[in-house]
Amino acid sequence: MSDDSRPSPAEIRTAAVIPAAGRGVRLGPGAPKALRALNGTPMLIHAVRALAASRAVSLVVVVAPPDGAGEVKSLLDAHALPERTDFLVVPGGESRQESVKLGLDALPPAYDIVLVHDAARPLVPVDTVDAVIEAVRDGALAVVPALPLADTVKEVEPAAAGEPEPVVATPERARLRAVQTPQGFDRATLVRAHETVTDNVTDDASMVEQLGETVVVVPGHEEAFKVTRPLDLVLAEAVLARRRLNDGF
Repeated sequence: MSDDSRPSPAEIRTAAVIPAAGRGVRLGPGAPKALRALNGTPMLIHAVRALAASRAVSLVVVVAPPDGAGEVKSLLDAHALPERTDFLVVPGGESRQESVKLGLDALPPAYDIVLVHDAARPLVPVDTVDAVIEAVRDGALAVVPALPLADTVKEVEPAAAGEPEPVVATPERARLRAVQTPQGFDRATLVRAHETVTDNVTDDASMVEQLGETVVVVPGHEEAFKVTRPLDLVLAEAVLARRRLNDGF
């Protein structure tokens, strides 16, 4: 597509898909992870607000547990959300990959950029969201926010539980990144990835990689961490407390 025929940024519409159908067993028994309370508000609501905080995002699709779409819709209705953003709830599948595909299928045709965001990353700053969108607008087919690693990483030969694991390699840390979300995509590329790749993958960017397309990295943010274990909830509460103090409410 030539520069003359490429749509202007104002004409490029962005939607976000938030898969929230997982149970989150590592947080222990209780409600699904996305519905766990963080400062009295479900994590999912924090995540939805974080994506909707970007003025470029005009639609957020929440993919609910297969039997919980009504509950999630009621949850969204019960909380204040930006009026400029549309919200849609669809039932998900048995896997994250299937849930994202169902969210993609629900998107109206007018959207050219799709963000895929973990509901368990409720505190991603809007600047990170905007940086991902801007990179796709500039021509990248797939974009991930990521941080350099602070720890040395070892590749090991897996062993039985409790047994020592032999180290087989030490990757060069300078070349490694810890990937976050939202991940951003040219919609047609992401759709093609979901139609083509059948392997069980941990993120959507990996699917685009398997198409042979380039995935690029933009700077992530330390507050876009994933809430997976009980200690992460404590950290998330601390981040929210600091934000309230800095924002004066």
